[in-house]
Amino acid sequence: MKKLLLLCALWASLPAMPQLKDVYGYLYCHMSRRGEWTAFALSRDGEEWHDLNQGNEVYDTRSLSGIEGGARDAYITRASGGKGFVMVTTDMCVAKSRKWSNYGINLLRSKDLIHWESVTFDFRKGPGIFCDPDSSDVYCNYGKIRRVWAPQVIWDENYRWPDGKRGGYFVYYSLLNDREDKYDRVFYSYADRSFTRLTKPRVLVDWGYATIDADINYVEADGKYHMMIKKEGGQRGIFTTVSENLAGPWPLPDDRDYVDFEGNKQCEGASAFRLAGDSTWRVGYVEYSSHPTKYRICKADKFLRNFHSPEDIKGVADPQHGSFLPLSKKEYQRLERYWNKKK
Repeated sequence: MKKLLLLCALWASLPAMPQLKDVYGYLYCHMSRRGEWTAFALSRDGEEWHDLNQGNEVYDTRSLSGIEGGARDAYITRASGGKGFVMVTTDMCVAKSRKWSNYGINLLRSKDLIHWESVTFDFRKGPGIFCDPDSSDVYCNYGKIRRVWAPQVIWDENYRWPDGKRGGYFVYYSLLNDREDKYDRVFYSYADRSFTRLTKPRVLVDWGYATIDADINYVEADGKYHMMIKKEGGQRGIFTTVSENLAGPWPLPDDRDYVDFEGNKQCEGASAFRLAGDSTWRVGYVEYSSHPTKYRICKADKFLRNFHSPEDIKGVADPQHGSFLPLSKKEYQRLERYWNKKK
C-alpha cells in the first residue's frame, strides 16, 4: 500500500505534457529573417524542410501584435489537454521603431494552426494589465521597461490559482527596466487556460549578468527540467542548467557543458525538440556572427547534454529564432492544403 501511494504521489508530481501518439511530421514556427513576422515550414523527418506560404507571414501580424505591429521569436506548443495550440511572440518591430527595444509580448491561440487570436500585454502599463494586480511588484515603475524579449511557454499541471483551480501556462521571458535593472534577467508569469490572463512577473534567473533566450524542457531521462539559455556574462554562449521545479532554483550552469563547436561565433535562440521514436534531442539555434545569419540544428544525448554534429537547417529560405512542434497527419496535411490553395 505504501509503495502504491508513493507511485501515485510521484505520478502526480510529473508534468502533464501534451503528447502526440502518431507523429506524421514536424512544424518549424519561426521569425523570418526577411521581416518581423511569423513563418511556418514543414518536414516529414525533421531534417528536410519546406516553407509554407513562401516564407511569408502565416497570420496578420499587424493586427495580432498590438503594440508595434511586429512579431519576433515565435514559440509554439500544444494547448493544455492537447486540443488546440498556443504561441507566444515578442511584440517588436525594429524596422518601424529603429531601435532595439520593445515593451511587451503577444499570447496567441488557435484551434487549427491557421486561424489565430491574440492578447497583447504592454508591460509599461503596469499592474493593471495583470490578473493579480494586488500582489507584490518586482518594479516600482513599469513605465521604464524597455525590453521584454523571447517569451516561451510550458504547461504546469500542478500550478494552483488563488481560487483553487489547477493548471497554468508557465510563460517565461527576459526583462530589462532602464531605471531599476543593471542587466537583462529571466522572469516568469502564469497564464490561465484561456491564454488571455497573465500574472505579474517574478524573477526566474539572476546570476549577476545578462541572460536571455531561455528554453525549458522536461527531460524524461532524469525526471528534471533542463534550461538552455544564452549567457552574456562570464563565458558567453548557450549553456544548460537543471532544476527539479519550473520556478527553480536554477543553479549556475556548468561552463564545460555548452554549445562549444561554433568557436568565437555568437549564438542565441536555442530551441530543443525530439524526433518520434528517438530518445535523444535536437537543438535549433541562431548563429548570428555570420552574414547572412545562420540557423543551425545540432544533436544532444537523451539528457539534453553533450552537443554535437551541427548542421544548417535544410530547405528553409529565411530561418531565424523559432521552435518546433510534432504534427499528426491530419494537422500536417491541413496546413499543406490551406497554403497550397493560397498560392
